[in-house]
Amino acid sequence: MKLNKLVLKFVSISFSILVMLLVVIGLIKLGSFCYDFGYRVFTEGPVEEEPGTDVSVDVTDDLSEYQIGKLLKKEGLIRDANLFYVQLRMSAYHGKLKAGTYTLNTSMTAKDMMAVMAAEAEESTESTENTEYETDSGSAGQSSSDGTKTDGAGEESQNTDENEQAGADE
Repeated sequence: MKLNKLVLKFVSISFSILVMLLVVIGLIKLGSFCYDFGYRVFTEGPVEEEPGTDVSVDVTDDLSEYQIGKLLKKEGLIRDANLFYVQLRMSAYHGKLKAGTYTLNTSMTAKDMMAVMAAEAEESTESTENTEYETDSGSAGQSSSDGTKTDGAGEESQNTDENEQAGADE
C-alpha cells in the first residue's frame, strides 16, 4: 500500500514538472516569435535587391488596409501581409492610402510603397506644414542683412535708427 502511494506521488510530481516545462517552453517560443515579429516591423527590407522588378498594382476604394497587404503579398512585393498591416498602422500613412493603379518595385521597402500609395495626401500635408513653418519662423522683430525687419505677418519695416534719422531730417 505504501508502495502504491509512493508511485502515485512520483507520477504526480513528474506530471507537474512536465506541465511546467511545457508552459516554460511555450512562453519562450511565444516570446521569441513576438520579438522577431516586432524586430521585423522596424527593420524589414525589400523582397529583392536593386534594380528589382516593376509590378503594377490596382488598389480600389473597397480594399481595407489589411487586404492591400494581402494584395501586395500576392504580387510578390512584400513577404508578410500581417507585418505590412502592422507597419501601416504604426506609420504616418495609416488611413491615407489612395485608390489607384500604382507601379511598385520589388526593391522598395514597405514604407516606400506606402509613400507612393499616399502621395497625394503627403504632398498636401507637406505644403500645409511648410506654410505653417514659414509663418512661425517669421517672428516679430527679426532683422535681415539689408537692415529691414519683418513682423509676424511678414511685412518689412526699416530699422528704428533709420526711422529716427528720417524724422530728424524733416
